[in-house]
Parts: sequence; C-alpha cells; structure tokens
Amino acid sequence: MKALITAGGRATRLRPITWTLNKHLIPLANKPMIEYAIDKLADVNVREIGIIVSEGDKDLERALGDGSRFGVKITYIEQIGGALGIAHAVNIAQPFLGDEPFIFYLGDNIILGSLKRFVDKFESEKLNCLLALAAVKDPRAFGVPEIVDGRIVRVDEKPLQPKSNYAVTGIYIYDKNFFEAFKHITPSARKEYEISDVHTWLIEKKHAVGYEEITGWWKDTGRPDDMLEGNALILNEMLASEMKCDGEVQEGARIQGKVRIGKGTKIGARVLIRGPVVIGENCELSDCYIGPYTSLGNNVKISGAEIEHSLILDGTVVRAAKRIVDSLIGRNSTICRVEETLPFGHRLVVGDNGVVEL
Repeated sequence: MKALITAGGRATRLRPITWTLNKHLIPLANKPMIEYAIDKLADVNVREIGIIVSEGDKDLERALGDGSRFGVKITYIEQIGGALGIAHAVNIAQPFLGDEPFIFYLGDNIILGSLKRFVDKFESEKLNCLLALAAVKDPRAFGVPEIVDGRIVRVDEKPLQPKSNYAVTGIYIYDKNFFEAFKHITPSARKEYEISDVHTWLIEKKHAVGYEEITGWWKDTGRPDDMLEGNALILNEMLASEMKCDGEVQEGARIQGKVRIGKGTKIGARVLIRGPVVIGENCELSDCYIGPYTSLGNNVKISGAEIEHSLILDGTVVRAAKRIVDSLIGRNSTICRVEETLPFGHRLVVGDNGVVEL
C-alpha cells in the first residue's frame, strides 16, 4: 500500500513563522512535524510515499531527501495552480498512486498510537473508504459525519449545525473509487474541491464507507496554540530512555523529570530545568529556568529568563530577566533587555498575525 501526505498550502494562521519556514517542517519536540507522519506510515510497512508540495517548493525535498533514512522512498508532487482543496491534492497524485488502495495523511496531523488497526479494518471489511474520526468539543471547523445506526450516511464540511460531535481527522484510506468520485464533485463556495463531497458521493453511490475512532489523542496543528499543545502531547509520551544528556552540565544545575539535552550544549550552574523538556545541540543556558513542555532548538542561548510551555526554534537568543510562557518563537530571533539600547522603550519587529503581550 502506498501513501500520500499533504505538505503544501500557505499556512496563513501560523504567520509570520511560515513566511520563511514550511509549516510541516516546524519542529515539535525538536523533530520536524512531517516526520511523525512518515514514521507512522513506515510503521505499517508503507514503503512508497508521495508528498504534495506547493508549486516550486523545494524545502521539503532538501529536508527529507529521498526518504531512505526513514526506510521509504519519497516522491514529491507539486500542486500546480495553487491550493484548490484537499480532494484536488489527492486527485493530482493519481499517476503516482495508480489503482491500488492507499493511505492519505494530512501532514499537519499528529496522533498517538499506530495506524495498524485502521489498515486492518479497511482490509478485513473490504471497504472502499475508511475515515478516522475523533470526538471534539466543537466540530464546526471540520468535516462532520452524520451517523445513523452505526453507519455514516453523510459528511458535511464545516457545518454550522453539526450532526454529531465527531470530526473527520486527517487520516483516510481509499481505493481507486476515490478518483471516480472526484470526477463528480464541483468546487464549493470557497472555490475548493472538498474531501467531504467525495465521501458523500461514495456513500450515495452505495460504496462501503466505514470509520474507526481515534481512542488516544489527535491534534490538528493549524494554529500556534495547537502547535504548543502538540509539542506538549509528544513530550508527555516520550520514554525515559529517549531523555538522555549528551551535553555538559555544571555542578549546581538542577535537572528534574524527563529532560533530553543535545551534544555540545552547556548548562550553567544556576539553571533549573523541569521536564518534560527537550534541548537541542550547541545551546548555552545560564541563570535561567526552563519549565515543562518546552522545546529549545539547536544553537539557542538563554540567559536570565524563565521559559515554560513554549517552542523556541534554532538560533534564538533570549537574554532578559522575563518570564516567557505559551510562546512560539521563530528561528534566529533575539529577545533582550530594554535597558540594552537607548532610548528606553519596547522595540518591536512584528510580522503578520503576531501576538505581543507587554
């Protein structure tokens, strides 16, 4: 079985980070988000993966290569003409996918557990389509199934009045009937080919559409808060054996709970780290506190600050006696004391959709 991962789009809700970094390469627990999807697929013996990328985008190919280090072969497929909906992204991959069943995985989704039971159900029940569902508090931002007597009878995209409390997550399994369904749908009011319309067409034509509920956690990482929650979920699940120290820790430093420290990183004497925390390579920490659910990338320098529940990407420098929480800070950023420059005042360089609390 082949697989297809989406990794295109503009990710406007994560700007300014995504002006310069593909959303799917944003690291969670210091690992690019898309690699979690690749690992899940490789775990169920998928060996050929197509990745949908935006037209002209080479960042993912540079980051992931041919897939050999994951035990798979990766083919990159450009979505020419821009983002025209999830269903359109699948349809353009038909030459790669052929006539065999395939797994479709939205690259900004992360889940707990294996995909094996989804594949097993698809095959054992001889389904044409299987949807992974998750119970959510407010399903209005998702495709929502209407379920009658244990069967899906319809799927509505982002309904104002949902027919259930389930969301169709970003994990699907299809056979070749997907492509026949696509021929019969038209763009929605937002000018996109909706994946929910494909599902409804398959149901109306009496194809076997089943579902399996995700019993562990599932996260769609579309917004900064979602990224932070996804990072926290992954840190929570990391094994103690994965949390090791390859850096240099001075006497007097206190490390509590699950903490991983990369090679070349130096932890000063007046540092408290309270896990779960992941710290990258060649970092320097002095006179600071790093609290739970924080990931520091490579070459990060922290002095004087308290940081909790945050994602700090590569090359960032923080030298300010401030408490920083619930933050997503992009690569090579600088946060310093206001007293370092004249005149005194808060100097800001903030991109689109930035959030600043003073």
